[in-house]
Amino acid sequence: MLTAPADNGLPLRVAHHWWRDAVIYQVYVRSFLDSTGDGIGDLAGVRAGLPYLKKLGVDGIWLSPFYPSPQHDHGYDVADYCDVDPVFGDLAEFDLLVAAARRLGVKVLLDIVPNHCSSEHVWFREALAAGPGSAARARFHFADGRGPDGEEPPNNWRAMFGGPAWSRVVEEDGTPGQWYLHMFTPEQPDLNWRNPEVGAHFEHVLRFWLDRGVDGFRIDVAAGLFKHPALPDSPDPEADERTRDSVNPLAWNQPEVHDVWRHWRAICEEYAAKDGRERLLVGEVSVPTPREHALYVRPDELHQAFFFDLLGAPWDADAFQKIISGAMQDIAGTGSTVTWVLNNHDQVRTVTRYGESGTGGSGLGSARARAAALLMMALPGSAYIYQGEELGLPEVVDLPDDVLTDPIFRRTGSRKRIRDGCRVPLPWSGHASPFGFTSGTEGARPWLPQPEWFAEHATDRALADTRSFWHLYRDGLQLRRGLPQFAEGGLRWLESPPEVLAFVRGDGLVCAVNFGTGPVPAPVAGTPLLASGPCADGVLPGSTAAWWISDSAAL
Repeated sequence: MLTAPADNGLPLRVAHHWWRDAVIYQVYVRSFLDSTGDGIGDLAGVRAGLPYLKKLGVDGIWLSPFYPSPQHDHGYDVADYCDVDPVFGDLAEFDLLVAAARRLGVKVLLDIVPNHCSSEHVWFREALAAGPGSAARARFHFADGRGPDGEEPPNNWRAMFGGPAWSRVVEEDGTPGQWYLHMFTPEQPDLNWRNPEVGAHFEHVLRFWLDRGVDGFRIDVAAGLFKHPALPDSPDPEADERTRDSVNPLAWNQPEVHDVWRHWRAICEEYAAKDGRERLLVGEVSVPTPREHALYVRPDELHQAFFFDLLGAPWDADAFQKIISGAMQDIAGTGSTVTWVLNNHDQVRTVTRYGESGTGGSGLGSARARAAALLMMALPGSAYIYQGEELGLPEVVDLPDDVLTDPIFRRTGSRKRIRDGCRVPLPWSGHASPFGFTSGTEGARPWLPQPEWFAEHATDRALADTRSFWHLYRDGLQLRRGLPQFAEGGLRWLESPPEVLAFVRGDGLVCAVNFGTGPVPAPVAGTPLLASGPCADGVLPGSTAAWWISDSAAL
């Protein structure tokens, strides 16, 4: 790990950039562990699970939104940014969680949602009551409609979760009125960051949680916030809806957003100067190229931004090498580190994405997911693990329509790219649902149903089986933390056969991945230090990754 001091000009310098190669575990709170028996995970459940996460070897946790919310988008529609929804606990329980994590040496990051709020937020209720031209409406994007009597939306943009990006309100006198912008759902009105009140409010929010001891923030839709000031028509209005991504260049990635991150970075540096604890800002940044991504992690902006390209990559050696090389060139070149991710709460799990059927844990998808995990852990930079990834959970693809809660499904009726399948509550123990997830009485049901085959992936079984995904992750994280080769920031590609990627880290840590199906000669003689599957001396089987220690001068 790097130990160079941060040159920030403040009186107290932070001596260790802990975030540069940290491994953070994403906790989707409502699906992690339920302490109350209502079938929904909560903060007390997260606190109870901290020893498990410490044993796994992660450096910190990122908590999905737990703020008061009507839950139209599972907490990403925030009604109050400075409190805890009763379904998850209260502020006292949050403080207990932070204190317990601090004792274990586990960092705590919160998910903050600055692009939009809930339609039940007090600001939006005030805007509806205040009427056109009011200061309350200026906090959002309200506009008159086009066409006769303003019957058409102000522009042609489409929402990422389906349908028009505008909804029309009924004014206090009962007549059809203005329209408001929502790039996700009508229950998530976009905030107008050109209004200084919005920035001032979020500075208050940051300080509220920093004062309670958090170690940083994961920022939702970090390339959003600002829209083109004229709100013009888009040449491809359906791009966001079609891709379920932030593609519309008029709605995302506007240059003014960088000033926000400079200000937030200064706030974090201010707190670090007071107590020597460096706070982290990591952004959800979806932009077209690594070069544009790199703009968000310049030295005075976000510390990190998720690099999502591997999430959409096919299982192909050339594709992975191109993505990794581009990230190392453009992002690491800023002085930041790449933030790698293979799974999260919005994407199909790797076991299924790489070829698994979704009805069990063995087979090609599992082998490839294990190999990809070992590859990610060997790369320079930080890594984020999504809960259940360390258990080898496949996607639950056969949830019936009547239990689906994703707003994408509710708005479109389509199951394409819906996210419930990766959010099913974790299996902890036993052979039948709820698999120890909930402490309720017999018959208690998790908020999403768990399939019978979850028993194969239960945590108690994973810990007892040294061949499990869990042990692969735990062993990889231990080596990553302990080997000096991982302290050096670069990598060097090695000559390798087709369908094989091999690189060296530091003074001789070699990682090789065979993307093919047949065995190839290993790049290093001898037994691997760690392998994702059975790996005989001198051979690298198909769909397998392995690490070796070798004399770097001979490579």
